[in-house]
Amino acid sequence: MQLLIIRHAIAEDREEYAASGKDDALRPLTREGRVKMRQAAKGLRQLVKQLDVLATSPLARAVQTAEIVAAEYGISKPVTVPALAPGQPPDATAAWLRTLEHPGTVVAVGHEPDLGILVGWLVAGKGRSVIALKKGAACLVEIAAAPAAGQATLLWALTPGQLRRVQG
Repeated sequence: MQLLIIRHAIAEDREEYAASGKDDALRPLTREGRVKMRQAAKGLRQLVKQLDVLATSPLARAVQTAEIVAAEYGISKPVTVPALAPGQPPDATAAWLRTLEHPGTVVAVGHEPDLGILVGWLVAGKGRSVIALKKGAACLVEIAAAPAAGQATLLWALTPGQLRRVQG
């Protein structure tokens, strides 16, 4: 299986949003974040031709990012996966991945530092981040066997700016 890991795009400022009294889980992408993510999704489409499963954290900013990716690929609405919510351990995501039959290419849209920790766990078997993903960045890992600690290979990691330049 290939796992395409995407950090959510630029969202409203955390402190300003908190001052509004609204739940952080509802914090949306900014206009700039949506525009840049659409461009980055075009770049992703050049690098990864097909997506078989598109999953997202339940938080609004991740869902909105996943919906932008879904629109670029012309696929249906993303699946919400609680294991991609902030603070979840990497083995929770791995357990979810193991439930997929014939997964092909799976996309996981989520948050830092959790995604960096997931990559570190999958690639190096360590429960710490080995990569920092900027907002809207992505990386692709290959998992040869069942998803578990140290069982993946990092194929590439690109910043959002690099993804936007790939769009062709």
